[in-house]
Amino acid sequence: MTVIGLDDTDSREQGMCTTYAATLVADAVREVGGHVERRLLIRLNPAVKHKTRGNAALAIHTDVSPETAMELASSVVDRLAVGDDPRTSPGVVVADDDPTAVSESIQQFARDGVREFHTTDDAVKLAEAAGYRHRGWHGGRGRIGALAAVGAWAAFEEWTYERISYREFERCGTPRDVDVDSVFAAAEAAYPQAWDTVDTEEGQAVCVPNAPGPILYGIRGDDAESVERVAAAIESEPVERTALFLTNQGTDAHLRAGTLDSVEDGRAYRLDGRVYAEPETRAGGHVFVTLEGDESEGGETLPCVAFEPTKRFRNRVRALRTGDELTVCGEVSNGTLKLEKFAVRTLNRVERVVPDCPDCGSRMESAGRNQGYRCRDCKTTQAGKIEQYVDRDLEEGWYEVPPCARRHIAKPLVRGGFDTPTHPER
Repeated sequence: MTVIGLDDTDSREQGMCTTYAATLVADAVREVGGHVERRLLIRLNPAVKHKTRGNAALAIHTDVSPETAMELASSVVDRLAVGDDPRTSPGVVVADDDPTAVSESIQQFARDGVREFHTTDDAVKLAEAAGYRHRGWHGGRGRIGALAAVGAWAAFEEWTYERISYREFERCGTPRDVDVDSVFAAAEAAYPQAWDTVDTEEGQAVCVPNAPGPILYGIRGDDAESVERVAAAIESEPVERTALFLTNQGTDAHLRAGTLDSVEDGRAYRLDGRVYAEPETRAGGHVFVTLEGDESEGGETLPCVAFEPTKRFRNRVRALRTGDELTVCGEVSNGTLKLEKFAVRTLNRVERVVPDCPDCGSRMESAGRNQGYRCRDCKTTQAGKIEQYVDRDLEEGWYEVPPCARRHIAKPLVRGGFDTPTHPER
């Protein structure tokens, strides 16, 4: 079998889409009599500075010869890649290899592509050592993602689906004509097998992008039948072509276990800690909360933030109190963790307050430094503050950002498999 990997044909400003380029390559394979076994859409490390929004790389598993595969892929990239954007640096890697049996070094390259950083030289050296064909344009940085996509099928075990519908290419850059009511109805009928199609609270059709590329809408879910059913029920402008991808979206493949004293910028973590100070809302509506680690791990602190685009998720963060024990997930940037989800492990339901007089019910006053409290009228005394139960707006369990703010690779709570009760957003 032959594996075609490609990446970085699009532009933040000018659009295009590497999934569209991969779809055209797959169509070209069929036109020359080849068979396409599957298409992969791999979300790589979301912290990479050169990425477009989703940082996706693509792979096509086919039976055409490596020579034919490189010729077809190169032809599409030559024709479609955004060549006048200095940030666009396409790459193609073609492997004459069974995708289930690529070397461990290629598999590890794919895993690290989701959690770490690679250089173009790393990718080129590894591709050549494996005997893979490769080609780069404008520096060919896309060979990093292309090689990661080649190794992905063997590297990862959990897969979801995305069914993408593409608009007629000449419409790119114009407003999309998609009937929002039909999107919401289709989403409701297929939930939870198909997820993140809409955001019911914000009233957004999340599956319809805003970027100027060729995607009309993309439907994500746990199985192929569900995403196909949703797409078929959506009323819209003409659909030029469609493609079904297996993907690592919605899997949390980017998260690694860690401790507060070991985090590095540009990586995403799952961390345990205790709320160190009350949450604080800052300029722009961003909500910050600081975690503290165990003394055995150095007692380090780490600021966490729920940015304004996470909308109602910020209220969950604001409801935290000092002493709450959490597990938090997100990318660390500039020493701050960008919250994607968190689990409340233990709620601090007690606060220490100045006591009331047991006789008259009035709030006691300080009797002096280290002398406790007394009631001025009744002369009753209390040695110190007392513990009082606090009603909480949170329950134990997992909370997440809403669909409108979800990263492609982050796992929605509705997919299940979490270790405590969940409170899904939809």
